[in-house]
Amino acid sequence: MLSDYQNPIRETPEKIRVVVAEDESMTRELLSTLIGEQPDIEVVGQAPNGKVAVGLCRKLMPDVLLTDIKMPEMDGLTAIQLLKSEIPSIQVVVLTIYHDAENVFQAIKLGARGYVLKESPPETTVAAIRAVARGEALLHPSIASRVINEFSRITGRQEADMRLYAQLSEREREVLRLIAQGKSNREIAAELFIAEKTVKNHVSNILWKLECNDRTQAALFAVRVKI
Repeated sequence: MLSDYQNPIRETPEKIRVVVAEDESMTRELLSTLIGEQPDIEVVGQAPNGKVAVGLCRKLMPDVLLTDIKMPEMDGLTAIQLLKSEIPSIQVVVLTIYHDAENVFQAIKLGARGYVLKESPPETTVAAIRAVARGEALLHPSIASRVINEFSRITGRQEADMRLYAQLSEREREVLRLIAQGKSNREIAAELFIAEKTVKNHVSNILWKLECNDRTQAALFAVRVKI
């Protein structure tokens, strides 16, 4: 059994070096054993949480991180974000559950390329490790449609937001930007050198054009369109 901090010597340069991060010890050890039995894969370390996984990856520089998402101390998403910013070459395979498509979608945005269900047979996980090590991607079919739907939903919302945003005048966009900064009508008036009554009119027009009920919704809209 590999300890959480063991650093075995790499046997051959052809082997794919993997760190396994999973908070359930039995699952972690079983995965490590099954994966390590492959002639082209070497499990160089195990981690019970994202924090340990990040430390191991910084130290061992593996080719692939196989990680759960929900773990104590530091979750898998945070670990992926840190590692992909520090070690862009590291490839990530996410262990997930069927109804966790939202987290898988977030992992995709952070740079993970492989996604396998926890209940998948070992050969599926091994195939994902090999695929990402080659620079490819592997998404389990049972969650592919969910992730695609999530991409479509977010893309559709972004397109709708931009259509609404396009209706605003340049002055209204300036006012919306200041609303997003939490400024009052009086502060906006002072910054733009216009009357407070004029600001109120602009705010009313903004809420109507963006289909927002209040300033808070307008501010959230501004964050979504990144103005």
